[in-house]
Amino acid sequence: MTPTIVVQNVSKWYGQVVAVSDLSIEVGPGVTGLLGPNGAGKTTLFKMIAGLLVPNQGVVRVLGESVRAKPALYRKIGFCPETESLYDFMTGLEFLKFNAELHGLPHPDEAARRALERVHLAREKDKKIGAYSRGMRQRIKLAQALLHDPEILLLDEPLKGADPTQRVLLIEIIRELGEQGRTVIVSSHVLYEVERMAREILLIHRGRLVAAGDFRAIREALYDRPHRVLVGTADAKRLAALLTERALVSGVTISDSELIVEVRDPALFYSGLPRLVAETGIRVERLVGLDEDLESVFRYLVQ
Repeated sequence: MTPTIVVQNVSKWYGQVVAVSDLSIEVGPGVTGLLGPNGAGKTTLFKMIAGLLVPNQGVVRVLGESVRAKPALYRKIGFCPETESLYDFMTGLEFLKFNAELHGLPHPDEAARRALERVHLAREKDKKIGAYSRGMRQRIKLAQALLHDPEILLLDEPLKGADPTQRVLLIEIIRELGEQGRTVIVSSHVLYEVERMAREILLIHRGRLVAAGDFRAIREALYDRPHRVLVGTADAKRLAALLTERALVSGVTISDSELIVEVRDPALFYSGLPRLVAETGIRVERLVGLDEDLESVFRYLVQ
């Protein structure tokens, strides 16, 4: 798939502080998760893609064009920043209509109402933004990013501060945007939520790219790190002995009714365990991969 965003050997520094260092990434349509600890360079990267910052070195291209000083290209980009720049004295409808007018859209009122519908805020259109909850404020920020129907969406911590119900709603909206063929980059500190939204991940740390791609494929590539699996069974000691005897595991921790095993060869373990259970009659009640999630990948790679 042809990438819609290309960042090539980009560096950005502020005096002696290097925010992004020789970073190269390619992003295509769908939802891509941007991960990294505080200070990793995520917001700086977003601002360079949006044309708000100029790289000290390297090139940023969006839809095949250098992004800086291209008003026509800006109209194809929607940016939802982490920081809030909202007018609390305006209603949601007034705020979006004002933004639509700044974009030069032909029918500002219609565009504003469509954006409110997309983020499920139509009922609150006449409510002052100052009275919005944190989750509603996040949704009105997303609405202004969607107002001009952009092909590219840059969402910097869009779930921050939202309650659980509104987080679910925002995740659904973001997933739908990716399914529509838009290019969506979303950053978040809540890793399991990124896992629910994103097809691909980009992990940056100290301004450098640590990993890119499907997180499960990245996890599989970490051969020097054993997989940890919880096995629930009433016959923990016997099962631990048999797993060790057959070399299906490289380490075992035993408690009363469960094991935590370390597995170097997941394919061997997951094919061998059912055979062992069938032969011995040992009852396995739970089987849970403890480090197959995005948080484990993040922790491993950053370490």
